[in-house]
Amino acid sequence: MAARMEAIERHTQQFQEEHDHQGSDRIVITIPVVFHIVHNGDALGTNENISDALIQAQLNQLNLDFSLTNTEAGQIPAIFQSVAANTEIQFCLAQRKPDGTATTGINRVNGGQDSWTINQMNGTLKPSTIWDRNQYLNIWSVVFGGTDGSVLGFAQFPGGLANTDGVVVKSSSIGSVVTPNPSGGNYSRGRTATHEIGHWLNLRHIWGDATCGNDYVSDTPVHNRSNGGCPTYPHRSTCTSTPVEMTMNYMDYTYDVCMYMFSFGQKSRMQSVLNSGGSRAGLMASQGCLAPSGVVGSCGTPSGFAATSISTNAVAFGWAVISGATAYNVRFRQAGAAAWTTIAGTGASSVATGLTANTNYEFQVQANCAGILSSFSASVNFTTSSVPVSCTENYEPNNTRGLSLPITPVGEDRTARIATSGDNDWFRFANMASQRNIRLDLTGLPANFDLKLYENASLRKTSQNSGTASETITYNTSTVASNWYAYVYGYYGANNNAQCYTLRITLSSSAFRTDGSTDGETSEVEMPVYAVESGFAMFPNPATEELTLDVNIDSERQLKVKIIDLTGRAIARNAYDLNQEQNRITMDVSALPSGMYLVQVENGKTVDSKKLTIARP
Repeated sequence: MAARMEAIERHTQQFQEEHDHQGSDRIVITIPVVFHIVHNGDALGTNENISDALIQAQLNQLNLDFSLTNTEAGQIPAIFQSVAANTEIQFCLAQRKPDGTATTGINRVNGGQDSWTINQMNGTLKPSTIWDRNQYLNIWSVVFGGTDGSVLGFAQFPGGLANTDGVVVKSSSIGSVVTPNPSGGNYSRGRTATHEIGHWLNLRHIWGDATCGNDYVSDTPVHNRSNGGCPTYPHRSTCTSTPVEMTMNYMDYTYDVCMYMFSFGQKSRMQSVLNSGGSRAGLMASQGCLAPSGVVGSCGTPSGFAATSISTNAVAFGWAVISGATAYNVRFRQAGAAAWTTIAGTGASSVATGLTANTNYEFQVQANCAGILSSFSASVNFTTSSVPVSCTENYEPNNTRGLSLPITPVGEDRTARIATSGDNDWFRFANMASQRNIRLDLTGLPANFDLKLYENASLRKTSQNSGTASETITYNTSTVASNWYAYVYGYYGANNNAQCYTLRITLSSSAFRTDGSTDGETSEVEMPVYAVESGFAMFPNPATEELTLDVNIDSERQLKVKIIDLTGRAIARNAYDLNQEQNRITMDVSALPSGMYLVQVENGKTVDSKKLTIARP
């Protein structure tokens, strides 16, 4: 099992490196669920033989929690709003059994006893009632007894035995925010199932099951330990840098009413086990949500779909209401593209943003009638509005660096476009003895464009903020030359033919400070830090401009360093040749926006990682 779980972790790391999970970029994965309601001969709706209504309420709450459409999402503190994630995972009550016959997704089991220990469940109950774990999520509802009487629930991580796989929850915890279980007290609103399904999809507790432990997620703060009740915000950890703890995360131990978010890093881990090569990838092909042939579902296909308020980057759309529908799923894509982007759990209208100007899109809608999904509607196509282009690119005539480029005037705004994937813009400029120091400002970005400063062919500095955030480089130098270059490019081929960016080159006789000003004096202080035996030490942390690493290394070898952002994307990769005498490196982190990152170091023998905070004044 250890070997299987290690392989799952390797796959997870590879998946996170290859995918950007900061947004909706895949079809929503819908997982068929079977609820095994274990009782001791009780009448339907009494004691642990809970009602269909509570089971449906639990399913609805799972879909709200995993799509970030839960009612408490608006309570997420500002510091965590940017990392709160729609996981693009949904759930349906199974419509067909493993043998192909129809089902409601509710399997009531008279277990012949009032309560169960974990050993009894894993030994006999689960193996005798489980449905194929590659096609269904099995959830058992029980009363815990014996030495396990205080347990709320437990789950099996990916990589475990096939005949015990799934989630077990206390019957009184099944419910929702709207329909709480009358017997559940502080754990009556369905969040026990949300928490345990997180484990089932490979999430650790947010405190890493150790004081200041590691949950293998880059965008969750380091917690001292578990939190119970409803902690008063902000609740600070006493771990390094004393971060504000994400007590409202579903993977903590707080009351149901006080947990209401997953993060993008957690989404990435869950998606990795469900996508191609993952240990639960079989669920993507499951037919469990589809009624058997000849069995008609009770959810009609939406009609009257119309797009309105079309702009350069957004559209509103609506459709005729379907009787019995509790929510709708909308999906869209550029015409001719293979992959869909899905907006799950909307009302009878919705809005899509972040579209590309002058682009043809295809939209479809699907009704969700309490877990029964309709077919998607016929497609509706529309084209986003165009943006007038008025860029003057006199000083960027081609995609190459060289002395044939004209000298770009300084102190003026220049406009240009990254029109297509692979388009790169070079601006040549000169500094002078009286104004040596350089500042570059790249603003008004229509896509994820980045900026580099070169002296001839030598790279001097890079700014790589995520998304459309502005880029700034300051470089204080004694070198005077006419072959300085500002290099503008699209990250991984980002481009926009309809909108321009603005570049300004500024020179100064005074040194630029970190904030871009030229006032006051600056000084540097070096602090010795000793690397721990297992890997490396880094300082300062929090950092602003530069980060120094001291690496534990016993012989000459190459060191590989990655900086990983909140989405799990490696935003910087570097290699260094080090030895015992020269085991310190300094990295420029001035381009990183404030927030949390993961620094990963591979020294040829071990791979170690530490959380890094970038704090801007």
